[in-house]
Amino acid sequence: LREPGLNLRVVQLFRDPRAVHNSRLKARQALLRESVQVLRSRHRAEPRGPARHQQQHPLLPPGMLGGGRPPQPQHRAEFFLGGALEVICQSWLRDLLLARRAPDWLRRRYTQLRYEDLVREPRAELRRLLRFAGLTVPPALEDFVLNMTRGAAYSSDRPFLISARDAREAVHAWRERLSRQQVRQVEAACGEAMSILAY
Repeated sequence: LREPGLNLRVVQLFRDPRAVHNSRLKARQALLRESVQVLRSRHRAEPRGPARHQQQHPLLPPGMLGGGRPPQPQHRAEFFLGGALEVICQSWLRDLLLARRAPDWLRRRYTQLRYEDLVREPRAELRRLLRFAGLTVPPALEDFVLNMTRGAAYSSDRPFLISARDAREAVHAWRERLSRQQVRQVEAACGEAMSILAY
């Protein structure tokens, strides 16, 4: 970031963790390997010893960490997805706290973008991002971003399909699909990050 020859800019994209969890649940089998890798990264980063086993993990069944029984095969994907989301939220929180305390040189090179803001105001957010990067906004790019976020339909069955769709529906799809318990679990695991991001 300090290398003047690179002139690097960082845009960090965030999305409501409840919506992230909803999308990840719908694609649970496709994301199983990725979720296991994310969980392994937590175990490598956590300190060894008794304190590790006493932590609360709201998205994991009690006793699953620290020597508990392994999950039943039918719940294995949900186990890994929930644990991975906790790791993701913890990582977001570290990044958000770092950005709050960042020196001026870093603040000038870092910005955040919420998926929901991009979906609601695609042209304004695109202009903001390109201005941050020191780039101009070609009209064709504005048309493209509007087309991709204002398509005719929204396919909830294929959350990671890249196509023109009405992405505004994706913003609140989790409200219809997650149970109250799932929502509470996500909010317990990700609450600090969600608060900073105004979710």
